[in-house]
Amino acid sequence: MTARILVVDDIPANVRLLEVRLLAEYFEVLTATNGLDAIETCENGKVDVVLLDVMMPDMDGFEVCRRLKSDPATSHIPVVMITALDQVSDRVRGLEAGADDFLTKPVNDLQLMTRVKSLVRLKTLTDELRLRASTTRNIGIEELLSRNFASADTTPKVLLIDERKSSFERVQKMLRGSADLDIATDPHAGFFQAAETPYECVMISTAFADFDPLRLCSQLRSLDRTRFVPIILLAQQGEEGRIVRGLELGINDYLMRPIDQQELIARLRTQVRRKRYNDQLRASVTQTIEMAVTDALTGLHNRRYLDSHLQTLFDRAVARRRPLSMMITDLDRFKTINDAHGHDGGDEVLREFARRLRKNVRGIDLACRFGGEEFVVVMPDTDGAVAEKVAERIRAEIAHMPFAVGHDGKTIEVTVSVGVSSVLKGVDTVAGLMKRADLALYAAKSAGRNRVVANAA
Repeated sequence: MTARILVVDDIPANVRLLEVRLLAEYFEVLTATNGLDAIETCENGKVDVVLLDVMMPDMDGFEVCRRLKSDPATSHIPVVMITALDQVSDRVRGLEAGADDFLTKPVNDLQLMTRVKSLVRLKTLTDELRLRASTTRNIGIEELLSRNFASADTTPKVLLIDERKSSFERVQKMLRGSADLDIATDPHAGFFQAAETPYECVMISTAFADFDPLRLCSQLRSLDRTRFVPIILLAQQGEEGRIVRGLELGINDYLMRPIDQQELIARLRTQVRRKRYNDQLRASVTQTIEMAVTDALTGLHNRRYLDSHLQTLFDRAVARRRPLSMMITDLDRFKTINDAHGHDGGDEVLREFARRLRKNVRGIDLACRFGGEEFVVVMPDTDGAVAEKVAERIRAEIAHMPFAVGHDGKTIEVTVSVGVSSVLKGVDTVAGLMKRADLALYAAKSAGRNRVVANAA
């Protein structure tokens, strides 16, 4: 696993010690001896994880972490605070500053490396989502990345899988008011519960009498629905080997018993914050993909989608020797509607036409706004005669039901011309299908408009 790790410490010997350990694992190492240099390096270079000393002159690690996490350009970079301070209050202070983890000197090599590798995996995922988001259209990426998900006022929904009543009741009491906590005492039932419910974190106790908790962690990571749900392991003293193995399997964090309430809440908040951040990126990417293939005014698919999907429908019809028809519709004298009622009135007519069009075609039909006042409907498993009847039904409904325009309830008469074509037996192409429908539409408009013409040759 290759990654760029920034080591920040004002003592050269400490920097060198961490650098040697990281280089042995084939990481690329950057160094900084003060907070300002560390911030500048994160702003200007590709940094995957920051190993940050707390006790530094001028600007301590807590302040460096706060500044990194408050800047949208660097807030996604995982920060591990490393210090000689071993009080729970110090760990909580670091987590509240935005740190992703907190390690105490002297740092155990295995814990350090598994932590770094785990955070590198998370950073890689976040980088991929940020890249997709930033290269898509109209996403408002800066506004998205600047949101502070840690301060979201929604209470996270959390699952605790723990068979010991005294243990889960203690955690339940600690998280009262901070999380909507569900309890599963059976690990098998807990797995299905996690898969069926949109939890923002799953906490798993290691204290099962007859079950390996790491198997449950592995199962959750292998299932699509729970692959990205944060997992926190609640471990016993002396279980360092199990924790290291768990981190290798993909758990996100762990707590050692006896559990401190403040540290539990802080670590849970850290995991929920990162999950919400990545979830928002995924949702924005999905939304932007939909925007790219959807007409914003009518909600129908746009020409881009038609161009990419029509060939697939055509090839499928030919391969299966099934009929395929299409219609091109054009609102008659639409310019006069815009001239008389303005573009707002014209937009109302287009939206209402799209609604009626959608109502009169099947779910398997592909309805698109082709451009301006032209719309296309592709109808799989539909021969020319049936397609012509559908087109006539649409034409009649448009002509017989006036369109409302404006807030005063005024209505206007609207008509539509339609050209229909079908896939020919033998040799045919998408271009030929489109051309015949377009010629049929031209014939309908030339013959006086408000009519359907089918052109199969």
